[in-house]
Amino acid sequence: MKNRPPKRLLGRRELVDFPAFALQGVEAKVDTGAYTSALHCTDIRLEAGPDGRPVLHGRLLDPDHPGFDGQDLSFDDFGLRDIRSSNGEVQERYVIGAVVRLYGQEFWAEFSLSDRSDMKYPVLLGRSLLRQGRFVVDVARRNLSHKAGARAAARRAARQAE
Repeated sequence: MKNRPPKRLLGRRELVDFPAFALQGVEAKVDTGAYTSALHCTDIRLEAGPDGRPVLHGRLLDPDHPGFDGQDLSFDDFGLRDIRSSNGEVQERYVIGAVVRLYGQEFWAEFSLSDRSDMKYPVLLGRSLLRQGRFVVDVARRNLSHKAGARAAARRAARQAE
């Protein structure tokens, strides 16, 4: 029998960090019905890089989001995939790999880039990430990862004060 780490609990909504994008505390909806995670991105476009290969560009989040910095991000490593939306429509979307932090631990996951401005949450966490992190979801709870991080930080601060 394999010795697996225990499963961790996530709420239906979580605050997540994206270290590579300098984003912290971004609201995410945990969606066990979605396979691929999604990240809100606007002004998505392809441009030729210095070597002639395509580079994907876009802006994360909306101007009214506290983490928005207006910077254009570029991705050399990306794919194009058919993604089925919640209403059953299949859309071709760009997919990137990104590190997301939950419970103070970093997980690499694929994120489809799409305009989620009509959605309440800019990030959607799908099954492929949930499986990887061995997470289970309690739909009656929220922000469990963030709260655990805040408690850990408070314990560290108390130890340092002693």
